[in-house]
Amino acid sequence: METDCNPMELSSMAGFEEGSELNGFEGADMKDMRLEAEAVVNDVLFAVNSMFVSKSLRCADDVAYINVETKERNRYCLELTEAGLKVVGYAFDQVNDHLQTPYHETVYSLLDTLSPAYREAFGNALLQRLEALKRDGQS
Repeated sequence: METDCNPMELSSMAGFEEGSELNGFEGADMKDMRLEAEAVVNDVLFAVNSMFVSKSLRCADDVAYINVETKERNRYCLELTEAGLKVVGYAFDQVNDHLQTPYHETVYSLLDTLSPAYREAFGNALLQRLEALKRDGQS
């Protein structure tokens, strides 16, 4: 099961870009990868043992590094760029330049391939959210 949505954010995101303070300015497409990395961490922290933006590896406008420990206790260092996310090491703060791993467009897709327990936690969170919506609709 590959998914590109966060079960915690099932509500409509209409108007998300409309309120952006950068709209209409040159460079509005420029992203600060450290901020993007923090958002990635916050999105999936519920489904992993540990996840944080690396403090020892250099973040820049075009790259950030995220350390993650899955529920299976496997550790990875992830690289986040405009191309997506990919595994660059099998320990926190480790970058192996010779490691050839594919990019994933989303953290959900990447974790789906790395961690069966992530898939289960994601599915459970989605089910709980849908049940809550059903209860709210019946009251």
